[in-house]
Amino acid sequence: MSTHSARIEWRRDGARFTDNRYSRVHDWSFDGGARIAASSSPHVVRTPFSDPTLVDPEEAFVASLASCHMLWFLSLAAERGWTVDDYSDDALGHMGTAANGREMVAEVVLRPRVRFAGVAPPPDEFHAAHAEAHDRCFLANSVKSRITHEPVIEGDTDHA
Repeated sequence: MSTHSARIEWRRDGARFTDNRYSRVHDWSFDGGARIAASSSPHVVRTPFSDPTLVDPEEAFVASLASCHMLWFLSLAAERGWTVDDYSDDALGHMGTAANGREMVAEVVLRPRVRFAGVAPPPDEFHAAHAEAHDRCFLANSVKSRITHEPVIEGDTDHA
């Protein structure tokens, strides 16, 4: 089994701390060298203590699930001989309350739009591939949030 790492760095930079009026801006670094500026969500911590222009953990969670699903779908499409030209997903994460009363990302809705070269696969095969991508996604298998899919085929769907 593989191991995946991320380094999270935050500094107080002289701000008061115990009054809760400190910046939540921090950096994420990954083993391949990528660095991402991050912050708490402005829905959780008001500005100026959060920065709405940066990635927040909830957005990253939704993006990670959407990315995992996409990567599995592309692999399955290639396996089936389908050539995908474009894939985009305007995924949404909905906050909710868990049974224990704590806030959580209760649902993630993946809304992939897929355009194929030539004629797209039949809708039943397309949806079955998305269901399999969901089943094979490591992240989807790791969370208790409900994950739904609303995939759309773009382009030529003439199977006559």
